[in-house]
Amino acid sequence: MKLSTRARYGIHAMYDLAQNYGAQPRPIKSVAEAQGIPEAYLEQLLCTLRRAGLVVSARGAQGGYMLSRPPGEITVGEVLRALEGGLNLLECLSEEDACGKSCDCPSRKVWKRLRDGLNAIVDGITLEDMLRRDEE
Repeated sequence: MKLSTRARYGIHAMYDLAQNYGAQPRPIKSVAEAQGIPEAYLEQLLCTLRRAGLVVSARGAQGGYMLSRPPGEITVGEVLRALEGGLNLLECLSEEDACGKSCDCPSRKVWKRLRDGLNAIVDGITLEDMLRRDEE
């Protein structure tokens, strides 16, 4: 499985906002420069994350983006699902009729376990955990 640029950049942006949690809103330009993300692309990502309720925006000269909740309350899984729409490895895990073999498929149990394990891992990592790792 390979994460998209959208997911990677989104995690980096959320990490940046977590580092600055409790401070003034971060302008897009500052996050983009600090994380090496094209500004226009970052704007699209933050818009998606705002609609998902993970960030809030402030307008004006001191405007920008900030986390909607403390870093310890936002999981990597939430961010990935907001940006990717889900973490299914194969279509047959979310759409029963995507494959004519889905009821009989010998490997379907394997894919389900992989998906469930992946979800458990990313749902168990918060932005605060990422910050703590930075301190170690």
